[in-house]
Amino acid sequence: MDTLDAIYQRRAIKHYDPEHELTAEEEKTLLEAAIQSPTSFNMQNWRFVLVKDKAMRQQVRDAAWDQAHITDSSLLIVLCADLKAYGNAPQRYWVNAPEDVGERLSGMMVPFYEGKEQLIRDEAMRSVGIAGQTIMLTAKAMGYDSCPMIGFDPEAVAQVINLPEDHTIGFIIVVGKRLSDAFAKPGQLPLEEVVITDKFA
Repeated sequence: MDTLDAIYQRRAIKHYDPEHELTAEEEKTLLEAAIQSPTSFNMQNWRFVLVKDKAMRQQVRDAAWDQAHITDSSLLIVLCADLKAYGNAPQRYWVNAPEDVGERLSGMMVPFYEGKEQLIRDEAMRSVGIAGQTIMLTAKAMGYDSCPMIGFDPEAVAQVINLPEDHTIGFIIVVGKRLSDAFAKPGQLPLEEVVITDKFA
C-alpha cells in the first residue's frame, strides 16, 4: 500500500474479529517495522509488551473500562519506555558507526539527560508516539486495522505487565481484523488554524 494511502485510510477501529490471529511472521513484520522508528541519540528506548495470555488480556480490559477491543483484537501492545536507556551501555547504540562518532555521541548521552526528569519523560513519550504511528501505518499497509488507546488505568496495567520502576507506559495499541467500518471522520481543523509560519502572532 502507498504510504499516503495508509495515512489517509488509518482509523481508530473499535470492533474486531475475536477469532482472527496474526501469524508469527506478521507479528515479526509489524515489530521489525516498529523498531525502524527514530529515537534521540538512537537510544531505542521503546519497549513493546505483547499481552497474549488471555487471562492477562482480560485483566487489562478490566483496567480499561471493559473496552471489548482489548480482548477481541488480534494483538494487544502496551507501548512502554525505558527511562534509563540513555545510560544503559550507550555505546551499543552506535556499534555500527565510525568509532570516533560512536564514542562522541554515546559520551554525550548521560550528561544530556542525567537529572532532567521532565526531558527524560518527554523523550519517552516522543519515542513511543513515533513508534506507535509506525505500528499503525504498518498494520494498515498489511491490511489490518488498529486503535491507539489511553483509556485505561496505567497503574493497574503496570501491575498486570509487571512494569519495572524505571519504565513508563505511553499508550496501548490494538491491531486486528475489523468487523465494521469506522464512522466518518468527525471533523478536521483547517490548515490555517494549525500551521503557523515563522512565529505565533
